Amino acid sequence: MKIRIKFSKQGHMKFIGHLDTMRYFQKVMRRANVDICYSEGFSPHQKMSFAAPLGVGIVSNGEYFDIEVNSTDSSNEMIKRINEANVEGIEVLKYKLLDDNAKNCMAIIAGADYTALGLNKLLTKDDLVVYLSQPEIVVLKKTKKSEKEIDIKPWIYGLKLTDEGLFMKVAQGSASNLKPDLVISSLFNYLQKDIPSLITYQREEMYCMVDDKLVSLDEIGETIE
Repeated sequence: MKIRIKFSKQGHMKFIGHLDTMRYFQKVMRRANVDICYSEGFSPHQKMSFAAPLGVGIVSNGEYFDIEVNSTDSSNEMIKRINEANVEGIEVLKYKLLDDNAKNCMAIIAGADYTALGLNKLLTKDDLVVYLSQPEIVVLKKTKKSEKEIDIKPWIYGLKLTDEGLFMKVAQGSASNLKPDLVISSLFNYLQKDIPSLITYQREEMYCMVDDKLVSLDEIGETIE
């Protein structure tokens, strides 16, 4: 059986990197007595796949990973058991059963929501309108081997001010991946405003593409009664 787990990552846990987060949940699965499947071979490992990695220092209300299990209790019972094994800063929010032929979350990620906390006090709606009215939004993107200019406008699906900060819906995944700090640096440079020295980013949700529409991973799967 395939299971998708949604969790939040807050507080001091934002300083734990992606690989350590994976190792953490492997231990939690054992402590919570989750009947997880293991691979075969000389070095068996838990069948676990995470969605898009979360950068160090970023908090989140919408992280996901998939597991395969031999058996399971109800969603509510499993959430309770896993959270009892969790440390402060990590909380499992959803535990859903997927179809047997469902692709893992890493393979289907196409977008994500972020909030740059506090930036609602430094920007106006007109700032966003002017910024998005550009025919192109060209930035210098650094890769591991080089730098290149790219147009990120097609990867920005939405910008708006909220009570918490600046909300962004952007492309995310293997095909196109836009980091929130790149949007912020581009926006402030275009507006000729000083970029705040310390910005806290919060990932809110992740999406896959279904019939050319972004669908939240939260909407996929069924709650186990």
